[in-house]
Amino acid sequence: MTEYIEDLAQTNLFSGIEPEDISELLVCINARRVDYVKDEFIIEEGDNVNDFGVILSGHSRSIKLDMNGKVIIITLLTKGSEIGVMLAASPGHKSTVAVQAQDDVSVLLIPYNRVTAHCAKACPRHEILLRNYVCAVAQKGLELHERIDCLLKPTVREKVLTYLRKVSREQQSRTISIPINRNAMAEYLNVERSALSRELSNMKKERLIDYRRNCFTII
Repeated sequence: MTEYIEDLAQTNLFSGIEPEDISELLVCINARRVDYVKDEFIIEEGDNVNDFGVILSGHSRSIKLDMNGKVIIITLLTKGSEIGVMLAASPGHKSTVAVQAQDDVSVLLIPYNRVTAHCAKACPRHEILLRNYVCAVAQKGLELHERIDCLLKPTVREKVLTYLRKVSREQQSRTISIPINRNAMAEYLNVERSALSRELSNMKKERLIDYRRNCFTII
């Protein structure tokens, strides 16, 4: 785990904890690294989730199947993203989504009961981790609200603008780079690929946006 300590120090979950303290903390909470290959499920729908995690490398996505078996992407997950924080905090509740690796993925898995249990050493870093965990759960709730808002938009154009504006806020720029190709973007917005391409072209002609490959500018 040594090679990931500096990266973990930059994540929200370990914010405020010195890198030299993270190594000891990981031992204290019985954290472990687990590797997954492309298309393998990190969490399957119906699982009871007792551990939450942080992506150390690679990309994954949380997905759900609709009544027709079509894949709906709930969230896109990259290095530093948390996995299962809301599920781990809801013992007894089975997962209603699946989390699938999109390439080879390494995840730091942490037992929920080791974070919430009283630390025998009463170390401040453990308390910081617990506070950060509570903040992560709250943030996931807000992100899920934004995601539902996007999916409920009635038109392709509104879905596109909602997504682009979200990424624009995250990157703090009107010119942004999105992390997905057109097929994945269509899946994420839950629209047909042809309808997405047609609407993007119309929006460019109307000078609402400009784009080249994965680089977009909101005009």
